[in-house]
Amino acid sequence: MEAPAFGFLFSLFFCFPSCFSLLVCLPATGIPFEGGIRAQCWKLLLNYLPLERAVWDSFLKKQRELYTLFLKEMIIQPGIAKANLGFSREDVTLHDHPLNPNPDSRWNSYFKDNEILLQIDKDVRRLCPDISFFQSPTEHPCKLILDPQNDYETLRSRVEQTTLKAQTVNRNRRGVTNVSPPARVHGPNPSSEYEVLPPGSEAHWEVVERVLFVYAKLNPGIAYVQGMNEVVGPLYYTFATDPNREWKEHAEADTFFCFTNLMSENRDNFIQTLDDSHCGITFRMESVYSTLKEKDAELYHKLQEQNIKPQYFTFRWLTLLLSQEFLLPDVIRIWDTLFSNQDRFDFLILVCCAMLILIRDQLLRGDFTANMRLLQDYPISDVHTILRRATELQDGA
Repeated sequence: MEAPAFGFLFSLFFCFPSCFSLLVCLPATGIPFEGGIRAQCWKLLLNYLPLERAVWDSFLKKQRELYTLFLKEMIIQPGIAKANLGFSREDVTLHDHPLNPNPDSRWNSYFKDNEILLQIDKDVRRLCPDISFFQSPTEHPCKLILDPQNDYETLRSRVEQTTLKAQTVNRNRRGVTNVSPPARVHGPNPSSEYEVLPPGSEAHWEVVERVLFVYAKLNPGIAYVQGMNEVVGPLYYTFATDPNREWKEHAEADTFFCFTNLMSENRDNFIQTLDDSHCGITFRMESVYSTLKEKDAELYHKLQEQNIKPQYFTFRWLTLLLSQEFLLPDVIRIWDTLFSNQDRFDFLILVCCAMLILIRDQLLRGDFTANMRLLQDYPISDVHTILRRATELQDGA
């Protein structure tokens, strides 16, 4: 974990007094997975867990109860209301009906939610296709949602029953023709359709779907934007594979709050109206080139001469925190360093510059077509080398 925040190391020492050796192995290996250390560290670094370990139990109990309340209010209660709509005439005549244009109409809200849900469903089903994890059943399905005593419309049934057509959210705002990288590995489910698990079970992608749907409901100003699934995926995977079974059971709730905190720092990159502001994605992309100009002027001018604009490749790198450029274990390793850095998003810009500098010889030799291919399907898989070079850039080397 290069260039860690001193405050984090200080708190880490007191949170894990028996793991002093952790400080020695961090630079080479990132945060250890063993003993659930990585999962707990991420929760600390994302400002979810308080630094005082003595209050963890009470804090987590409160947060997980709050998330249960969200599920009841945003999934179960609307599901019950939908199941009841149409059973009595007064429900579908003067007060409310499917064609009611009133923004406060329950039907109108239901249809808008469905559009978001269908896009989320489409994206999470193909999350991390190089591994089978997200298509496999979770050991801890949400009992509240899957309780057979509940007679209501679940998210799964909403997707299965709806006749609305899901329209792909167009977030390709920069004129890029290839926002999704070519598949790195053919996963166990090459088809976009997956077998629905039996009653009482749910796949990990269904849990991620629920997290994103609740987030969209609680944040209507941004709702859901295609690509958020790639940000929440590594968080959920880390918490859902936590060796600490007591914490692993609550991966869904903990993922929701950590994702919410992370998005509070990163959400401006997903808001189109902020694109050209000082906090928007355009400024961040241009910062990659301005930093590259400072660190490697020759390479910067080469890309400029070929009219290779930063938005052609850095849009995806920055908004998705490099989650689509590397395999999941490598993404997690990168995030160890990003999360532990006091200026994580500034360090991300340095990581992007390091990625460019490490292939500078190829870029200097290549033409526009060859270089675009390199940048949209990055060739180096050794993330330790990339992080080491980014740290050198940060230190002024």
